[in-house]
Amino acid sequence: MLLNVAGVSRTFGGVYAVREVDIDVAYGETHAVIGPNGAGKSTLFSLIGGHLRASAGSISYAGARLDRVAPHRRARSGIAMVFQGARLFHGMTALENVMVGAHATTRAGALSATLRLPRHRREEREIRGWASEALARVGLADWADRPAEALPLGQQRALQVGRALCASPRLLLLDEPASGLRAAERAALAELIGELRAGGLTMMLVEHDVAFVTRLADRVTVLDLGRVIAQGTPQQIRTDPRVIAAYLGAEPAR
Repeated sequence: MLLNVAGVSRTFGGVYAVREVDIDVAYGETHAVIGPNGAGKSTLFSLIGGHLRASAGSISYAGARLDRVAPHRRARSGIAMVFQGARLFHGMTALENVMVGAHATTRAGALSATLRLPRHRREEREIRGWASEALARVGLADWADRPAEALPLGQQRALQVGRALCASPRLLLLDEPASGLRAAERAALAELIGELRAGGLTMMLVEHDVAFVTRLADRVTVLDLGRVIAQGTPQQIRTDPRVIAAYLGAEPAR
């Protein structure tokens, strides 16, 4: 297993946001996390990414415990996260935005960058090349020199994915990547995620759209009030009575 979440809980003022959550994610798997609003999905992702610390339990990645590992060190180890909503660096081009994604893995350091030493210049050339490849991978090669904020929302979301890919992640966390997108933009994003899945990238995906999830995921975990209420294949989840009661409605999906 690439990722193991074991008995993880997180409280805020004595109230559980997630409670005793267990999830295993295999290498090459696309694992979705769904649930009603307030179920704890984004909190779980923040715990995996290191932006929050668990109150109890453990998180292991590639066999190593992550409990006290800082977010930037998790990024350097190969965990990349695309946050909910478009977070771009305004005043920078699409290519420059994607280049930012590689800096967590660079080696030259701040002094080298300040003095423009040869090692830094070599890394910048490498990063520009990686960023160009990442832009092409998400279908934005023609947008490289345009201001990032000028891109339509769908392309902004793809740009975020490209920025994460620039760091060559082993685990990609996508927190509601389709939120706010129109139908055509959602379809394009689903196609992109499907291509990444076919390429063997391990991904975790938080999303409200059940049809979007069941098209893309190998396995699904369902949270309700911070607890895992079901895990299984998309078809198993769609017909699970607990999921139907908590999230999908009165009747099983057909």
